[in-house]
Formats: sequence, C-alpha cells, structure tokens
Amino acid sequence: MRQPTIFLILITSSLFIQPGKIIAANITPVVDQVKVTANDTSSDIIRKIQTFKAVWTSPPAKTPANYAIDGPLMGNGDIGVCIGGQTESLRFYLSKNDFWRLKSKAGQSSPKIFGYLDIAIENLKGADYHVAQSIFDGVTTGTFKRNALTVEVKSRVAATDNILLVELSTQGENADVQVKLSPAEGSGSESLHEGSGPLYWAVRKFEKDVDIPTEAAAAMKIFGAPNTAFTLKPNQSVTLAIYMTSRFKHKKPLEQAKQSIAKIDSKAIQQLQNDHEHWWSQYWNQSWIDIDNPTLEKHYYQSLYSMAAASRDPKFPPSIFGTWITTDSPHWAGDYHLNYNHMAPYYALYSTNRITQADPQDAPILDFRKRGQWYAQNITQTRGVLYPVGIGPLGIETTFEHDRYKNSPNQEKGGLFFQQRSNSAYCLVNIAQRWRTTYDLVYAEIVYPLIKDVADFWQDYLKFENGRYVIYGDAIHEGSGQNANPILSLGLIYNTFDLALDISTELNLDVDCRRQWQHIIENLSGFSTQQKNGKTVFRYTEKGTAWWNDNTLGIQHIYPGNTIGLDSDPRLLDIAHNTITVMNRWRDFNGTNSFYPAAVRVGYNPSIILQKLKEYAADTYPNGFQRNNSHGIENFSTTPNTLNMMLCMSHVPVGNAHLQGKEKEKFDSRPESVIRLFPVWPKEQNARFENIRCWGAFLVSSELKNGKVQFVKIHSEQGRQCTLENPWPEKTVTLYRHNKPTQKLTGQRFSFKTKKGEALMLVPYSTQKSKPESIK
Repeated sequence: MRQPTIFLILITSSLFIQPGKIIAANITPVVDQVKVTANDTSSDIIRKIQTFKAVWTSPPAKTPANYAIDGPLMGNGDIGVCIGGQTESLRFYLSKNDFWRLKSKAGQSSPKIFGYLDIAIENLKGADYHVAQSIFDGVTTGTFKRNALTVEVKSRVAATDNILLVELSTQGENADVQVKLSPAEGSGSESLHEGSGPLYWAVRKFEKDVDIPTEAAAAMKIFGAPNTAFTLKPNQSVTLAIYMTSRFKHKKPLEQAKQSIAKIDSKAIQQLQNDHEHWWSQYWNQSWIDIDNPTLEKHYYQSLYSMAAASRDPKFPPSIFGTWITTDSPHWAGDYHLNYNHMAPYYALYSTNRITQADPQDAPILDFRKRGQWYAQNITQTRGVLYPVGIGPLGIETTFEHDRYKNSPNQEKGGLFFQQRSNSAYCLVNIAQRWRTTYDLVYAEIVYPLIKDVADFWQDYLKFENGRYVIYGDAIHEGSGQNANPILSLGLIYNTFDLALDISTELNLDVDCRRQWQHIIENLSGFSTQQKNGKTVFRYTEKGTAWWNDNTLGIQHIYPGNTIGLDSDPRLLDIAHNTITVMNRWRDFNGTNSFYPAAVRVGYNPSIILQKLKEYAADTYPNGFQRNNSHGIENFSTTPNTLNMMLCMSHVPVGNAHLQGKEKEKFDSRPESVIRLFPVWPKEQNARFENIRCWGAFLVSSELKNGKVQFVKIHSEQGRQCTLENPWPEKTVTLYRHNKPTQKLTGQRFSFKTKKGEALMLVPYSTQKSKPESIK
C-alpha cells in the first residue's frame, strides 16, 4: 500500500500523537506532510513575518460577543485565549475546542466558554492602551501607561503544551495587582474553583440532561508572588502559568491539570518558550509567498496564523467562531454548518501545505455518518447519507427539532435541511482537495466509505429523463423551495463522482460501480444560463430560483465545486467571467472565500482581483476577522487561497461540465493535474513562492522576476505523472533530476514521469554547461 513520506514535528502535549498511532476512530494521524529545511531564502521570509504585527490602540469593543470578536487571538489548536476588558480590568477568555454542551437538540448544544483569567490593576484606570501581537508566534504584549506608571503584560499560548503564560512587569511606579482564575457559570453547568498560593484551579462541566458529558479543568501557578493579590514593583516580574485539559484528553482532568502545573518551574517555562518559537518557525517553513505587497502579505500570514492557533485537535475542529468562544450563546449554535461555513476556513490549508491544520475538518463529518444514513433511508428512501445543516462533534446534531421550523417544510423527521440535499456532497470538497494534493492511500481508506455513501445517495436520488440526469426537490438557498437542477448541487455532484472514481480506482474497490458513476458524469444536466445586465450569466437553477442578491452560490460550482477552469470551453469561461462581473460580490459577508478563488479559476483580470483583495484585507479588525461581519473563521481562507492560486494553479476541471460545447471526452483521458506558474498574475509584478502544494501530490516552488519565470522546482511526493504548462513558451526546457540534466522538453504543455520523493528542476535550455544558479 503506497503511503506518503511523512515527518512528524514532535509535540509534548497530550493533545498530540505518537508517530503512526491512530488517535481516534474515523480519522487518520495528522502530521505535517513535508519537512522543509530552512535556507537563506526562507530565513528572509521568516524575518519578514516577524515584522508583521496586529496592533490595538483601544480596548476591543466587540469582545465578548456571540459572534466574531475583535480582540487578540491566541491558541495552539486545542485551547484558545482572547483578550478583552479595559486597561484596569483585563480579561483573558479561556476556551477549548472540545468543551461543548453535547445534546442532539436545537438550542441544547454548542461550544461553551470555559472561564476567565482576570487581571485588575486599579492604578491603570484611564491609562493609554496599546497591544501588539506578533503574527509570527502570537506573543501578545500589552503596554499600558498612566502618568509615571507603565505596566507590560506579555502573553502566549504555548504551541507544544496546553499552557497559557502571562508575564507582568512594571516601570516607574508600583502597581497593585489582583488576579483571578474562575470558570463561567450557567447554562446547566456545574462550576467550581478554589486554591491558595501559589496553586489555583477551576472546573466547569456539563453532566445533566446531555447525551455526552463534558468537563474541562484549569490550574494556575503564580511565580514571583505569594498569592493572587500582590504589589508589582519596578524591575520585578510575576508570571502566571495556566494549564488546561478536558475529560476527552484525561479521565480526571482536574487531577491532570494540578499535576501538570505543579511540575512547571522557571526552567520549564524557558523550555516552553523555546519550543514555542521553534514550532512556529517550522510552521512557517512549510510554505511561503513573497509578493512585495505588505497589506496582502500581512493578511495572508495572519490568516494562516489564526488557523494554526485554532485547528490541530484531530477529533475536535474549531467551530464557526474558531476556538475563541466568549459566551455560552454563540450565533448559529457555534456549530459545524454544512452548507459551506464548516468547510470554508480550510480551503487554503491544502495549497499552503498545512495538512495538520486541515485534517480536523473531517472528524465531525465522519462521525455523523450513521445518523446521515438514517436520514437518507427515512426521508428520501435512498441509500447513502443525507446531512442536515448543523452538526456538532461526535455525532451530535445541533439543529434537531428546531422549534422555529416545527411545522415548516424546512424540517424533516426532526432534521433541519432547509429543503437542501447538497450538504453531504459539500462535505467532500475539502476531502477531495486533501486527496488530490496528497494521494495518501491511508487517508483514502478512511474517507472512502463516506464518499461511497454520498455517491450512493445521488445515484438513487437523481432522475434519468430524456438522456440526462436531473435533480428535483433541492433548494439552492436555505428554504428557497423545490428547485430543479440547482447549479451548486450540479457542481458538487460532478466533484463527488469524479472523486469516487479516482479513489475507487486507486484502492481497487467497487469496480462494478464505476460504469454507472461514469454514466452520471457524462450525462448529468448542464448549467443553465440567463440574461442579466445585457450579459449571459449562470442561472442559479434550471427551474425555480433564478438569482440571489447576496451570497455566492451562483459561482460555487466553479469553486469549491471544481467544475470550471482554464481548460474549459471558452464559451463557458465567458459566461463565468460575466457572472463574476454581474455578481460583483468582492465584499460579500458569506462568500468572499469562494468568490475570489472562482474568479482566479476562470482567469479573471488579475489586477482587479488583487485590488479588490487588498481592499478586503484592509477592511478587517486587527485580528483578521472581517470588519462588521458577524461570521467567523470562514474567511481566513480568502486571502491565502486566492494568492496561492494566482501564483500556482494545478486544478483540472472535474466531471464533464467544462466540456459544454466541446466533444465529450472520457474521465480517464484528462490529466489529474496541470501545473501552471503565475497563471492569473500581473506579469510585470515580481513574485516568488516555496512549496505550494498542488494536485498530484507535488510541492512546487518558483519565482517571477522582471516578467520572466526564473525556474520551477518540483518535489514529487508520490511519484505520479507531472503535467506542466511551459513557463517559457516557444522555448525548449531542461529537466534536472537530483541536480542532473536528464531530459529536454518542448511544447506549450508537456508531461514527464516522476519518482516518489524525487526532486526536480526545470529551466530554459541553455548550451552552457554550468548548472543553473538556483540549483547549485
């Protein structure tokens, strides 16, 4: 069985795993796919990232909130901490990805805030407020000045253990400080806290009237002060160390928290800080871009920072608002919304080579299979799975028996579907991206049963009429009615069957199913069009809803549905361009994460894309959340995903939708990947990138300088066939394998074989015998 070479960054916390160990049912070990050795260039990039700061000059105004907050965000993929409050009463909100109230009933299940660390310094009332967060590693430094008094509060969530470190120091005058660790209360929870110097603890748990009991605990140790009330003197520092864990990580979380924090001393703190910086250096070395645009670069790296801080627990991904839950009543139950919200934050993590951060997405989707099968059997009388709009972890259904929709067609058999049939197919868009960019057979074996379920559902649900497959009774928007052939569902179905064919072939499974799957791909209904503003554009459905004045479902068959791209019929590309122009959704609250990538996929004007993206990136809170948008982490993918695709695109349109107007071709006649360098990028604008992960399991690096591509480096993880658009049109290209010239390639597009783990280099052919400078 083929398997990608993997390198594990060793982590010491109980959150993480030992090499090769399956940590939970239905999910693969999550490890970084490639170890990247720092070189002079990547060191330059790390130094650049270290200059990027998020800065607050006034206290956050929307922290806490039931929606996306505006305060500094810290985390390690399991615990999350954000900062609110005033200068004299700072509050650290403590959350954890696996701390939910878990009951399958609307209004009864959501992620909950664990508790608070409060730091009161009465002397600072009315002080100047200045907080700066390093995007490189999340170290957050507050500097508060009032007359001769300056207090500095430096905090970080350790990357390699579940510990929050907060260091307080003062200059000029003494400062009287009071600190308090306390759990949140209410919502049917049991909350306890006690302690005496230097050890304090807190517990919050949900055990009554729940389907799955939950519990989290924290223990705090104070270094440099005898108890929680102390006088901070100049040239003196006090450090607070708080360890957090949960019942899902330890059977007795409070005992574990107490034991873990008791072992912490000054030497351990220094080691935590060293490990913290090393982890983040390794994280940034996974891949990078350099485009000489500080606004976009900052938002690019800030988005990746936030996803690293939010997503690393393989069983409990972050919810709509990430790991930063500040109340007990987050909007939309703070759940995993399956009609795009849950998938969108992860879109960029595949091309940016952050597989460890991407894999947690799958866990709740896989855990819900059994319930999804029940819905398919009892609502649509089909095989496979039918998923509602909202789920939680471990098979929990957050929207079940919603009182608001009790007598509405939007609710069926207690499940809230909004008449949509597409949620389970939407669950496959990132699974497809993970597969196509890694060709990891271990991963394929884990997700294939779900893929087969989704294919079975649509095979039974589609109607074959007059030589084509038709969708009936499927709403394009929530509650938009019994639409026929919603364009989003068509795109997702193409993606589903393309993925099922690909993986079943690689695993040598379900040979007898492939003929029917292929028949569906070849005969699925095409995309409907209409006239709008004097242009031919896509129609949202063939019958029913024609257009929608917000959101971006009218282009999501392009992205993330993957059905249209630069290899598509020119007429279809023209319609796609027209639709992008007429929709003009560059600032859409829901859909920037799909609108920008769709524009890139069809080759829209790169100057317009970059200008609009720069405006978007500039209109965010200091923490990267979109300003005045109640939605959460879903748009952290927008900037990195768009820029990566502009710099290096490997997409091949899936299914047959892209061949409208062309002679139909068979599934297996198309390449699985076509790598294009700077395909939708202003050629006069210099840019370079390292290790963008491409379809076919290739890591690609290149540079555009003075209008010319300088080189192409390719690392082949799986040894698959590589197809490349010639970066030097009309020129012969020399292919180097392990620094030795082995082959000359010609043509606008060429293919060549690769070996597993092979390093390749392509440069314009030269009669000179010396090696290209870039591979010496």
